[in-house]
Amino acid sequence: MSEKQYVTYGQSCGCGSGCGCAVTKASGQVTGCRFSLSVMSDRFMEIILSALAKVNTDNVWQMTDKLSTVYRGRQLHVEDAVKACFIHAYTPGVHMTMEATFSKGCPGDTDADCMMAAEDNPLNEAAIRDIHFPVACKIALYPMGVPNYMEYIATVVNHAIDLGIYEKSSHYCTILNCDVQELFDYIHNINEYCGKELSHYIFEVTMSVNSPTAE
Repeated sequence: MSEKQYVTYGQSCGCGSGCGCAVTKASGQVTGCRFSLSVMSDRFMEIILSALAKVNTDNVWQMTDKLSTVYRGRQLHVEDAVKACFIHAYTPGVHMTMEATFSKGCPGDTDADCMMAAEDNPLNEAAIRDIHFPVACKIALYPMGVPNYMEYIATVVNHAIDLGIYEKSSHYCTILNCDVQELFDYIHNINEYCGKELSHYIFEVTMSVNSPTAE
């Protein structure tokens, strides 16, 4: 019977394999997002694959597997690619959701599997910035390693209130309703805030369009 290989997150090897390699922990500059698109249509494969293909990913590292897609790199480029994928997947009259997890600063992360592009120009923005449709959204912020985590969560929720996109607080999440452009502007603001104020955070975002459910 082979010996079990346990993970060693946050130690000398961040790859999680216990292999003893020389990979070092991340510098803290890598932002990542893992997301899944769920399209309630018999054309779901066509819609998802077409959206992924339309995204310019030259400024991010990307991987798609049987569960989800990951973009990693500088924050603005990761956000740009996620936004482009969601907008390209939008189909009038078709119910669709995106489950997205943004994260930065994980002590078990590494600087591998990323693209830290030097340019500041989001490659997809010009093609998608004039596209508008309403989005229902739930968010949940997880500030890691700080005792006063509720203060950071309150700041994020209050920012939504100030912007007029807050609908209500619910169990384990906050509900937002707004235009897709407003939502991704808000996501950018939250990632900016958390990246400056927290050494490690996780930001969960669920977006829904064309839902047949009124509430």
